[in-house]
Amino acid sequence: MTQTAWADLPNAKHVDRILADLKKNPEKWAAARDAAWAAARDAAWAAARNTARVAAWDAAYDAARTDARGAAWDAAYDAARTDARDAVWYAAWYAGWGAISALIAYDDCAYLLDEKPEHVKMLGLLGNEKAILLYSACVALHQKEVSA
Repeated sequence: MTQTAWADLPNAKHVDRILADLKKNPEKWAAARDAAWAAARDAAWAAARNTARVAAWDAAYDAARTDARGAAWDAAYDAARTDARDAVWYAAWYAGWGAISALIAYDDCAYLLDEKPEHVKMLGLLGNEKAILLYSACVALHQKEVSA
């Protein structure tokens, strides 16, 4: 298997897990994204996403985009966008990219993917930016496989 640009990051296996599930079942991700946007106001989600983006971008920029985070950011962005391009591109891509952004920006948030979605939702409603970004992924990853 080819090593990814984000392979050296602490949450690499979780980024890979999200990309694989997103590619395999984009319908789950679109539905999860819809649930997340209904649960949290658009402004809160956008603020959390932007915070994660800025944190990851700053890390990459400060290292003149030569460190693992800068390459990981670009590669994961392209992979998420490509994997979600088909059936429900926009909704699935946003759900996947929000989660990947959190996993790249915050080394300590992957545990939320294994929490019950209602717990992650509650944390998000309390303003936890990591939970806001990972809620869609948590919902999607806890859904049963959608049969083709």
